[in-house]
Amino acid sequence: MFKYIKAIIGLLLLPAAIWAQTDSFVIPLWQKGAPGFENRRNEPEQAKSYWVKNIHNPSLTVFLPPKDKANGAAVVICPGGGHRLLVFNAEGIDPAKFLNNLGVAVFVLKYRLGRDTLSPYKVEVHARQDGFRAMRLVRSRAAEFGIDPNRIGMMGFSAGGEVVDMVAFENGQGDPNAPDIIDRANAKPNFLIQIYPGPGFIPDVVPHDAPPIFLLAANDDPCCSISVMQLLQKYRDAKVPAEAHLFTQGQHGFNMGYRSKLKSIKNWPDRLADWLSDNNILQSVNSDGPKVMH
Repeated sequence: MFKYIKAIIGLLLLPAAIWAQTDSFVIPLWQKGAPGFENRRNEPEQAKSYWVKNIHNPSLTVFLPPKDKANGAAVVICPGGGHRLLVFNAEGIDPAKFLNNLGVAVFVLKYRLGRDTLSPYKVEVHARQDGFRAMRLVRSRAAEFGIDPNRIGMMGFSAGGEVVDMVAFENGQGDPNAPDIIDRANAKPNFLIQIYPGPGFIPDVVPHDAPPIFLLAANDDPCCSISVMQLLQKYRDAKVPAEAHLFTQGQHGFNMGYRSKLKSIKNWPDRLADWLSDNNILQSVNSDGPKVMH
């Protein structure tokens, strides 16, 4: 009798267990594989502890917020890793969970790595292509995910910030005659979050219609504090809204600050939450919630 009761309880708990394992899911950017590399889409990725590499089938890992918190905002996150690997856990999953708690839908991009071992890809071509495609895919399926197509931002860490720059400051207009409906969507982000962004692909001039930006780095970061200062000045020249935080210490690669002993670094995500709130990005819109098929 006791075994029978245990079996019943196990069955009752099964749906919850399944849900716990499926709180995120993956969408390939192209169903048949990346253009020109379709024959490599089934090659397995390599993953170990904090990183992922050997990416031949670029994708979005989707993290949707609880229905009672969802406010219609969305962010495409581009993790860093020097275009050799992706710091997927600390610069993908961790910020996704933080933003989900604010009611934001998150799509973590696994883009192709131009500096991975024996990589056939070029940063300025294929990572850029993946960034544009990610934005178009999310916007084209906005209704399905229960998000506002006018509140879709991009967030970059380090090398991921270079992917953001390649997408954000170029013409993102889609092709209305494209055979693939996703390629008809506009790829331009509505706002930007750049966390110690890499030095590559910063535009000579920020256009006057650039998205508002949140910038953050540590002053003792030899790589990417300069990127923040350069972007801030270009934003000021363009008279486009920008907020910048340059902390005294922190070096490079502090991720979401969770492992830092510095209070300013540990608490930096609160500054982002403030900015998102102050700029009405978290303001709820009427929605029936996501209608997701995956």
